[in-house]
Amino acid sequence: MPASVRAASVQLRHIREQAKAGTVNWRRKLIYWSGAIMVGLVAVAFAALADKAATLRNHILALSPWLMLGVLPGGLALSTWLTRTWFRGAQGSGIPQAIACMHLNDFRVVDKVLSLKIAIAKIFLTSFGLLCGASIGREGPTVQVGAAIMHTVGRFMGIHDPVRQHALIKAGGAAGVAAAFNTPWPVLCLALKSLPTLTNNAPAAPC
Repeated sequence: MPASVRAASVQLRHIREQAKAGTVNWRRKLIYWSGAIMVGLVAVAFAALADKAATLRNHILALSPWLMLGVLPGGLALSTWLTRTWFRGAQGSGIPQAIACMHLNDFRVVDKVLSLKIAIAKIFLTSFGLLCGASIGREGPTVQVGAAIMHTVGRFMGIHDPVRQHALIKAGGAAGVAAAFNTPWPVLCLALKSLPTLTNNAPAAPC
């Protein structure tokens, strides 16, 4: 094979490798940006729904405080039954669940805790709890919802590497905190520093 042909072949291979690396890079950016936008939109909708639930609860209290004696225990009992019967994985505040999933390598469990079904249930059960007068907030659940969205996006894009999946869960949880408090940069830095790192010796993310 002539030297010129070999050189052209090597150059063509180099161009293909660069194109492949560029595609992977843009794919990674697409995952993060699409997931971040989805987390933001869902967090805004969650906040609006929670505010509506709290407003309706105030209307009930204004109508008659005695009504809450029936609404509160009945609503909490219904929420407990729904969680234990149909939405296992929606228990808790949401933050411990997201942190635990960052350290699990059995993604059959992670897929259950951070599924879209559980995320949707978390939104509506939290809003229903606020309506009933439960002493809860939407900040913790938003963390689990954000982690679930990023985890689902990663699965959809074909990412199965545990380290990258854990990173997506961490990013989703941090985005959920930032969206819940409506202070993107300060809370995002705090979340990345506060949430456990992927390994015990890994440093916290710089801000």
